[in-house]
Amino acid sequence: MKIFNTKQETNAYLASKKEDNKTIGFVPTMGALHEGHLSLIKKAIQKNDLVVVSIFVNPTQFDNQEDLIKYPKTIENDTKLLESVSCDVLFLPSVAEIYAENISSEKFDFDGLEHQMEGKFRKGHFDGVGTIVKTLFEIVTPNRAYFGQKDFQQLQIIKKMVRKNRLPVKIKGCPIFREADGLAMSSRNARLSKEHREAAPFIYKTLKKVKNKFGIENDVTVTEWVENQFKEHPLLELEYFTIADEKSLETIKNKESNNKNRAFIAVYAGEIRLIDNIRLK
Repeated sequence: MKIFNTKQETNAYLASKKEDNKTIGFVPTMGALHEGHLSLIKKAIQKNDLVVVSIFVNPTQFDNQEDLIKYPKTIENDTKLLESVSCDVLFLPSVAEIYAENISSEKFDFDGLEHQMEGKFRKGHFDGVGTIVKTLFEIVTPNRAYFGQKDFQQLQIIKKMVRKNRLPVKIKGCPIFREADGLAMSSRNARLSKEHREAAPFIYKTLKKVKNKFGIENDVTVTEWVENQFKEHPLLELEYFTIADEKSLETIKNKESNNKNRAFIAVYAGEIRLIDNIRLK
């Protein structure tokens, strides 16, 4: 596996591969890799000649500076994991390499997608996401890029950015990878206390019940039920729950059988914020 730290050497190496008609699959990450990340990399390997993974903890997408400081950094272990799945290239830049002296976000218009859910609670988050993903796409110039559906809103926003900026990359959304007890895999899971880790699978159990309830009850009743479940939980605090249209991400007003809807949730387990979602029929 080749490891590059600069934009120039990464771009030059990959440009030479594209001249040889090699296709590039790309998995951008913030490190602290787990099986969920590896599942994306394995999908990229299946469909591309060359697979690139970036590890970069992007400061402009953190609205909480303490979260940025405490974000787990496990480069040595990450490198071993990437080698174990035959990743071809690791792009490992510094903050200065990406932003120089101007650590700020570009301003984006995602046609309102950025104002829903996460956008209501994490000011400027999606400008930061758009900035780093667009920058990485310009450096790596991938044919395909792979993102997990745990961050479904982010996935839709990246698809929107690619369309609006006419970037020549196909965005592939991949299923949520879960622990044996149902908890959606996240780098933040490593920061959970033992007590909160044991409690956290309640989130997905609740979502599965929502899926069943949504078939026979209206969205308002289901939402109230979820809110009450978390009011009674001693360790988990609900930040938001909503049932939204997959395309617009707007909370649905009426349940219609033809629409593709999804339930979205954000929960605090102590100081650790966890998100999840599930498709509804």
